[in-house]
Amino acid sequence: MSLVSKSDDDNSVGLLRERATFIGAIRTFFSERNVLEVETPILSTAATTDPHIDSFSTETAIGIPLYLQASPELFMKRLLSAGTGPIFQLAPVFRSEEASPHHNPEFMMLEWYRPDFTMEQLMDEVEELVSNFVDLPSIERFTVAEAFQQVVGIDDLLSTTAEQLKDVAVAMGLPSAGEMELEWDGWIDYFLVLAVIPRLSHAAFFLTHYPSSQAALARISPDDPRVAERFELMLNGIEIANGFRELTDAAEQRKRFERELGMRAEDGMDIVPIDMKFLAAMEDGLPECSGVAVGVERLMMVSMGKEHISEVMPFPYQSV
Repeated sequence: MSLVSKSDDDNSVGLLRERATFIGAIRTFFSERNVLEVETPILSTAATTDPHIDSFSTETAIGIPLYLQASPELFMKRLLSAGTGPIFQLAPVFRSEEASPHHNPEFMMLEWYRPDFTMEQLMDEVEELVSNFVDLPSIERFTVAEAFQQVVGIDDLLSTTAEQLKDVAVAMGLPSAGEMELEWDGWIDYFLVLAVIPRLSHAAFFLTHYPSSQAALARISPDDPRVAERFELMLNGIEIANGFRELTDAAEQRKRFERELGMRAEDGMDIVPIDMKFLAAMEDGLPECSGVAVGVERLMMVSMGKEHISEVMPFPYQSV
C-alpha cells in the first residue's frame, strides 16, 4: 500500500487517511490527560551509545558530524529537567539497521514521560493506549526470569552462568547453540529471540525486570539489585514498546555510556560522542519519572492486521 507509483494512489490515499486518524487518536489520548506535546531536534552533535544501534551521521559545513536521532529520549529528558512536567512526542527517528518486515530505517516513534509514575503505573497507561487500537482482553505480565522459567525451564535465571545457559540451549536443540561462544547477556538475548518470545507470540504480554546488565537507561530495582525497572510490550511476537523507570543518577549514567562505548569498540562499531549536555541536565536534576517509546508503525501493523511495515508507511525506504 505504499506510495510507490501512480497506480497505487487510491490505496495510498486511503492509507494516509488511516494514518491520520491513528495519529490523531494518539494526540487525543494525551490531550485528554493534560500531557504536553513537544518537539525536539532531529539532528544532534551526540548519538546513542547503545551497542545495538547504529546512527546515521551527516557531513556538514560546520566541521563536525551531526547525527540523525535514533530516539528523542535525551532531548526530552533535558526538557523534563527544565520542569515541563508530563510530555509526549511523535517524531521521525532513524536507525541504520538491516530492513526487515518490522523495521524501516526511518520510522515514527511515540515517546512519553510521566513524572512520579512508577513502572507499573506507566505499563497501565501503555495498556490503556494500546487498547484503543487493538482488541485485547488483557495484557499478561512476566518478569524475564518468570518467562525463562515457564518456557525454558530454568528456575533461577539470575544465578546461572553463560556455560549453563549454553548447555540448556544445546539440550533444547536451538540453532547453532553448540558452535557459539556468547557472554551471559548474549545468551539471554539468544533465548529471548529464539525461544521465549516465539513461544509466547500468541499472547499480548509485558516482559519486565530485565537483568541489571541490560538496564540501558533504567533504574536498578531497589528491591532486587540484580534486575532493572525496565519493560517491553510484545504483541503477536513483535516488540511494540520499551519503557523504563528512569535512571536519575548522572554519574551512573556516565559510567553506563562509557561502558557501552567500550562494547562498541570491541565489536568494531563507530565510537560516537556522548551527549554531555544531557548529562549536565541530569546533574541539574532529572525528576523521578517513568518513560516509554512506542514504534508507531509496528502498533499500526498489529492494529490493521498487516504483516510488513511497508504496508503502513506512505514512503517506505524502497520508494524514496
